[in-house]
Amino acid sequence: MARALPKQKTYLAKPGEIEKKWYVIDAQGKTLGKLATKVAMILMGKHKPIYTPHVDTGDYVVVVNADKIVLTGKKLDQKKYYRHSGYPGGLKVVTARQLLQKHPEKLVYLAVKRMLPKNTLGRHMIKKLKVYAGPDHPHQAQKPEKLEI
Repeated sequence: MARALPKQKTYLAKPGEIEKKWYVIDAQGKTLGKLATKVAMILMGKHKPIYTPHVDTGDYVVVVNADKIVLTGKKLDQKKYYRHSGYPGGLKVVTARQLLQKHPEKLVYLAVKRMLPKNTLGRHMIKKLKVYAGPDHPHQAQKPEKLEI
């Protein structure tokens, strides 16, 4: 007769025992979608062995040089971003090229935000993303590690 093995408990991270790190990612010459998937994984904490779906185990991410991001194909002119004012006829449409020229941070922010969970936890995760158009950022005090993607 085979002996039953002792039950192994699955480890679930508690919010108080999670160590958050800071990472800096240089977006210069990187493709928008590939960069956004890596950033979203870090924000969710899926790169850690202690990942727990219902707990925010992710780290902080600072993205610099967002104005030098690359979109492949004809996406600069064909990709459109929509928003609505709430009034009749209030639909606003902006192409990726226009958004990159006016608000390059918003292009990266929206790409990452749309890859995160659409719930309270996702709204908490997106607050750990800091995006800057240029090479400088005000988070030197947190001693962020440079991360190559």
